[in-house]
Amino acid sequence: MQVKTLTLQSATLLRPPLPVTLGPAALAPPSSRPPVNKLLDALPLAVLQRWSPHLEPVQLTLGQVLCESGCRCSHVHFPTTSIVSLLNMTSNGDSAEVATVGRDGVIGLPLLMGNMSSNGRAVVHGAGRGLRLRADLLIEEFNHGGAVMQLMLRYSRALSTQVAQTAVCNRHHSIDQQVCRLILQSLDCVQGSRLQTTQELLGSRLGVRRESVTAAALRLQRAGLIRYARGSIEVLDREGLEDRSCECYDVVRRECERLLPLRQASSAPLWAAQSSAA
Repeated sequence: MQVKTLTLQSATLLRPPLPVTLGPAALAPPSSRPPVNKLLDALPLAVLQRWSPHLEPVQLTLGQVLCESGCRCSHVHFPTTSIVSLLNMTSNGDSAEVATVGRDGVIGLPLLMGNMSSNGRAVVHGAGRGLRLRADLLIEEFNHGGAVMQLMLRYSRALSTQVAQTAVCNRHHSIDQQVCRLILQSLDCVQGSRLQTTQELLGSRLGVRRESVTAAALRLQRAGLIRYARGSIEVLDREGLEDRSCECYDVVRRECERLLPLRQASSAPLWAAQSSAA
């Protein structure tokens, strides 16, 4: 399969995320509060209380590189409304996506395995918000064992499943099936049925030419599954899109649900602490 170089003209390597001040929505009741990161939401209240003064709300912009291959990462990022691609690079600069990370994950997992630098590139492909934490604080908590270690090991297993299944999908399934999988995975990271993306970006994530993605998107649109406009994809029939996709999406989703049975009880103290610190 041909691998295509990721070209994002607006990307600035390791540009610090833009700080965000939490507004009245942060003080809203849990039922109307903006989405938070599910890993943070699953942590014990005692851990969140220790981290709350250090969790910094940030705005993540399209094309922003959060981790570069071989570079030391000073922070880990917990997406809330943003979507991040994990890319593996070749020696000549070509790339392909191996996993998608949204509000159910964290960027910077290799730090917990004793590797202070990343072996791939993490690029924002869906602009939005997130929370960042100094890497040493997560490493210290992880090394103490307990809930943080258990949760991060479970997430590591879930992420490994996605990486392995992506390799199988890229080798054995059609472009149409792969595009359906990517759309569904990205949709799980946001609220609603609309994605802000381009065919060029989808092609870069799959490691194929933009024209291949354009043809696949047109077929999905003619089937009434999506509506594509410049820079935006709206899902009209999610059930139909899942039927059109390969089994890889469902394999990854079910494994994540099995490994990460997350609760939502701790989000209120987290947001309250952040609001008072902002």
